[in-house]
Amino acid sequence: MDASPDLGPLAPFLGSWEGDKGTDLAPGADRTPATSLYRERIAFAPLGRVDNHEQVLHGLTYTTMAWRLGAADGFHQETGYLLWDAARQQVMRCFLVPRGMALIAGGTVLPDARTFTLKATLGSPTYGICSNPFLDIEFKTVAFEITLAIDGDTLRYDQDTVLQMKGREALFHHTDRNTLRRIG
Repeated sequence: MDASPDLGPLAPFLGSWEGDKGTDLAPGADRTPATSLYRERIAFAPLGRVDNHEQVLHGLTYTTMAWRLGAADGFHQETGYLLWDAARQQVMRCFLVPRGMALIAGGTVLPDARTFTLKATLGSPTYGICSNPFLDIEFKTVAFEITLAIDGDTLRYDQDTVLQMKGREALFHHTDRNTLRRIG
C-alpha cells in the first residue's frame, strides 16, 4: 500500500477491508428500534492531490457495501471521499447514500492520529447534511458523528446518526458499529 505522507492520518486506510461483526440499531418497519447484525466490505483507493486555489487536499475514494448476516442482498451502499487538509489539520468525510442523502462531516485531526472523530450538523454551512424531501419530513437527520480507529490491520468505527422522526419528540440514535480486517 502507498503510505504517502501527503495522506496524513488517512494513509493507513488504503486497501480493502471486511468485517462481519457489525451491529446496526435503526428504525424498523414499524419505526420502533430494530437491531441487525451485518457484514461489510470497504475499499479505499488513493485520490491524489486536489487543488482549491490556496487549499491543497489529499485523499481517498471509498465504497462501502453492507449485508445483513445471512442475506444475499445488501441493505446499505455508500460512495464517498476521505480528505486531508494538512495546512488546517482537518479530515473530511464526504459521502452519498442511494436513499437521497449527502453529508460532509469533519474535524480537527493531528497528522499521526490513529483515532479521530468527525461530525456534521443539520444547517451547518460547512460540515452539514442534505436529504431528500421524504427523509426531511419522516426521518430528518439532525446530527452525525463517527469515530474511526485504526491499528495495523484492524479498523473500527462507531457511528451515530441522530434522527428526528415525524410525530416523535425524542431523538432516535441510529447507530452502527463494526470491526474490519484488512484483506488487501
